[in-house]
Amino acid sequence: MRVRILHHDHCFDGAASAAFFSRFLEEKFHKGAQFEFTGLAHTAGQLFEPSLFDGDVNAIVDFKYSTDPNLTWWFDHHQSAFLTPEDHAHFQRDTGGKKMYDPSFKSCTKYIATMAKEKWGYEAPDLDDLVKWADIIDGAQYESAASAVALGAPAMQLTLVIEGCKGSETVHKIIRKMRTQKLAEIIQDPEIQEIYRPMYERHLKSIDIIKKQARFENGVVFFDLIEDGLEGYNKFIPYDLFPESIYTVSVSAASFRTKVSVGSNPWAKEPLKYNLASICERYGGGGHAKVGAISFPIGAIEPARQAAAEIAAELRS
Repeated sequence: MRVRILHHDHCFDGAASAAFFSRFLEEKFHKGAQFEFTGLAHTAGQLFEPSLFDGDVNAIVDFKYSTDPNLTWWFDHHQSAFLTPEDHAHFQRDTGGKKMYDPSFKSCTKYIATMAKEKWGYEAPDLDDLVKWADIIDGAQYESAASAVALGAPAMQLTLVIEGCKGSETVHKIIRKMRTQKLAEIIQDPEIQEIYRPMYERHLKSIDIIKKQARFENGVVFFDLIEDGLEGYNKFIPYDLFPESIYTVSVSAASFRTKVSVGSNPWAKEPLKYNLASICERYGGGGHAKVGAISFPIGAIEPARQAAAEIAAELRS
């Protein structure tokens, strides 16, 4: 039995979802199955190629819905889970009981663990810490922005590795380790430490870059990282630098897309007025009510900058 699990790539919750779901599937349905993992990234004009669903059993976790007839399982918790209204209608017609969606959950890992227990009586107590941290990280439930930036816990250090490593090989090694090992053991693995140390140095430098580039106006932090070549950053840095901020908007470039990121301060002193997923959906992106993103094609810097400027202006109003 060969099982293909497609998951949100370079995301702690995506990796944890793949780890927990594969444990559940193996112990409850397919003993001794061979698991193959594929990381998925949000890109402009995204489509699911049929070749992605090459397993005897195929699953998507923590990522958008697909109408492919070879998709067996699906779990997601994003507001923007469906590429089109037709996809949503297709999901609603499904009666197999293995495709599930609930945007009220802060993390997909917690959603999978909850449904596995409620529907199939499955529990994995040794993965309780993994589920807890996926919920903290994806739900931005840190005690403060400073603690989120300090990366004191093993899960937060692993998040840096997962989000910043090149390709998917390291992420898949971590997923396989997450299935049975404690997070503290995984981050102390010499191979993982070799990747983590230079990333932590870049993390410290990114704080200085964002501090230099950021402009704070009417509750919104805005910065453009295109010229600095900074692909990713700890999304809590702006809130640590500007505690009075409510929203952040940034532009960055990666090897496969140009990205606009839109977020809200989990510790904001004022109530949030905007649904960020809905705003991003107007530009072809999506996400959650409190955090969203838009993917533009490689090199589409000016359209991305234009969208970011428009969103920042809207949030400032």
